[in-house]
Order: sequence, then C-alpha cells, then structure tokens
Amino acid sequence: MAAVDAFDRALVSGLLRPQPAQAADLSEFARAVAGTPLASRVAEAAEKAAAGAAVEDHFVLLAAARTALLGSIHDAVVGRLDEFTGRTRGTDTPPTTADDRSANLLAAARAWLCDLARAGWQGIDHDVVSGAAQIVSAMLPDPALRRLSTLLDGFSNELAASCPGAALERVPARRWGDLWARAVILTLPGALGAGAHTTATGRLLPLAVDLQEHATAAQAQVHAVFEPADGSAPRLVRASVSVPKPDTAVGAGVWQLLRPHMSLLSAVAEGRSMHLLGMPLTDGGDLLWSDELARPGEPADAFATARVALPAATDAATAPLDRHPARIAVPVFLEGYAVEVAEGHTDGAAPGEETLRFTVTGRPLLVDTDRIPTAGPLTPKTVAASGACIGLLRWDAGTYCLQPLAVETTVRKKPVAVHAAAWAGGTTDKAGVKAEKAATDAVAVLRERAGRLLRK
Repeated sequence: MAAVDAFDRALVSGLLRPQPAQAADLSEFARAVAGTPLASRVAEAAEKAAAGAAVEDHFVLLAAARTALLGSIHDAVVGRLDEFTGRTRGTDTPPTTADDRSANLLAAARAWLCDLARAGWQGIDHDVVSGAAQIVSAMLPDPALRRLSTLLDGFSNELAASCPGAALERVPARRWGDLWARAVILTLPGALGAGAHTTATGRLLPLAVDLQEHATAAQAQVHAVFEPADGSAPRLVRASVSVPKPDTAVGAGVWQLLRPHMSLLSAVAEGRSMHLLGMPLTDGGDLLWSDELARPGEPADAFATARVALPAATDAATAPLDRHPARIAVPVFLEGYAVEVAEGHTDGAAPGEETLRFTVTGRPLLVDTDRIPTAGPLTPKTVAASGACIGLLRWDAGTYCLQPLAVETTVRKKPVAVHAAAWAGGTTDKAGVKAEKAATDAVAVLRERAGRLLRK
C-alpha cells in the first residue's frame, strides 16, 4: 500500500514537469515490482515519467503495475478470509478477446487519460476534463463499451465538480488513482472481453441483500447459495439489479424503483427460494438475471441457509482485472460473538460517535454500521442487540470489517430475524409507505415531463 500511495502522490501534481519528490515516489513504486516480470519495463516507465518524458505506453505500464500491486493485496486478504470461512474457492477462466471495431474509441480514451496524468489532480481544469465528453457520447450506444463509458462518465463528472484542481483543499488521491488506473486498463485490447459463463438450473436460496445507493443510481445485489439440480456442489452466487433514480427517491422508496426489474427481491422479502431454469451464470458467480428463467419456490429461511448450506458452498473466483481490495465482500455467518460499543476517536470515528465491534474467536472485528441502508428496519441498535449475523467481510486499508445484512435478535424471549432488505417486496411500515409513495410520485412526474418533451 505504501508503494501504491507513492504513485498516487506523484499523480497529484502531474507528470508533465515532475519535481524531485515525485521522482523519488516513482522510484519507490517501481521497486515494489522489482521481483516480477514487469520489473524492467516498469523501471523504464518510471524513469521516463520522472523525467517528464513519459508517453502512452509508459502510462499504461504504470497503471498495470499499480493494478498488479493491488491485485496481490487482494489475493493475500482473500486467502486469509478463505482460511477463516473454511470454504473452497473456484477458479477463473480468462475472458474471450473482444473484436477491435472500437479500437479508435479506446485509443482516444487512453489519450485523454494520459493527458490527465500529465496535468495531475491539482492541474485539472474544465478544458482538460471536458475532453472525455465526446468519447463517452460515442461509447454509450455500444453495449460492449458500457462498462468503460460509465466509468469515464462518472470519473469525468467527479473531476469536473472538483475544478479547478489548484483550489482543492484535499485531493482524494487513492480514489482517483483507482479510477484512473482502472480506466487505463479497460482501454487495452481484450480487457472488455466477455468472461466465460454456463447456465444454472436448480434451487436458489437467498441469504441477504446489499443495497448500494448514490444520488442518481441504486443497485441491489442479492447474495445466495445455488444448489444445482444435477447434485453437484453448491456455490455462492450474486444477482444484481441497477436503476437510475431521481434524488427525491430516498429510503424505502428505492425499492419501488428496483422491484419491477427483479422478482428475486420479492422472494427475499417473503423468505422464499427460487427455482432457476437455464439462468446464465458467470465464472465470477454473477447470475445474469432474467425473470423469465425463474419461478418462486418453497419457503426458505435465510438463517437456516446460512447455518446449513453456506459452510458447504464454494466461493466464486475473482476475475483477474477485478482483483482489488475494495471489491472484497465475502458472505459469512457469525453467532456467539460478544458485542462492544465504544465512543470516541477509535477506528476513525468522530468525537462522540459510537463504534461497534464483535469479538469473534477472541479477536475484535469492526462492524461497519455506515453501510446499513435507511431503506429497511435494520439499525445499528438492532445489530448491537443481536446474537447472530449474516454479513459481508470486507477489508478497508488495513482493517477487516463486517457489513451486517441481517441479524437475529431476541424480542420477548423469542428469536426474531431483522433484514436490511425486509422492505424489498413492500412494507406496511409508516415511514416506508411514505417513502414509497414519494418515490412513486417523483417517477410519475418525471415520466410525464419526459413524455411532454418527446411530444415536442
């Protein structure tokens, strides 16, 4: 991580006219891959960049080295998590090579990214950032380029909102370094090729839902255990749905936008399994969801699945280009832990802010309560009173943490399950009903306005 930070510091001021401190950072970065097949080429690229003479190939090599370093961290962390869970992990298949019909667009994107590296984050202005607009517009109609075009669109918008870079009080160097390197790698031939996939026929047992929400978009990712009909080993899978959203859709109103696109969300809320009939499934464990290929099954309790089926399931492999610590999210089931609530500056908390920890097998584990969505009944207080938890193990810059998705707690001496996605299929909760109605009204207004514009 120190080597990655050194490279990210060099990008802050830009590599058009590097200073001695940037040259030292680039040299430290190159030494980190000295024992790898990248060694000589990255050393040359770092030397050229330190002299202000880097060209496109040199920037590509630096991005590749940064990606490789973070990939090695990913593999080391995942290896430790596999030891903790005791589960096995599948193997990945290299992606198929995409055709080169979009080579000119990819080259244009790569050239813009090189201009960013030369300018540096403190040197960006609207003239530099606006160079992405035409490239993104040309890419968006092509589904094969959708991943890269979305990344470039979001990245350029974020940079535009931060212009001029010289006025920034704080530069998110690691975040922008991540986005820059990721985008550079995705412009290379074959990087956007489709991964291998099979078809899934059998029973799907949902565990929990991870809801991710931004100002203009939302995504629900269902983690589940898939039991193939042919009797082969069960495996952990994910099914995701993403939608654009107006900023007036908040809280439980987000489910109203997501629900029509995936029947699985209703099944999760009802505590039911689903039967899949030839659903496409990638090597990375992602179901390419289609409601036409699924039908509701019998009742299936998520905590029973977590206790019985999860330990025997095989974890999905991670595609080579997706190996990054920020992407780690390993489903786990924990029970019998001790709970500690503390206040103060611990674990980066603000003064007076509470932090929550579980003690698991004698070791403290930070609970990331900031990831609990407002679109459900799960709260930090409920988590603190729990005795069992389904969650995602993550790793954030040196710290392992748990994102709770569902917990078992005791109410009137009876065990009660509380899921973050309990309202995914609808709710009678007053606050939830109000948020859903607001979302419905907002969508209706937007549709009416869009229709008026189209009529003109």
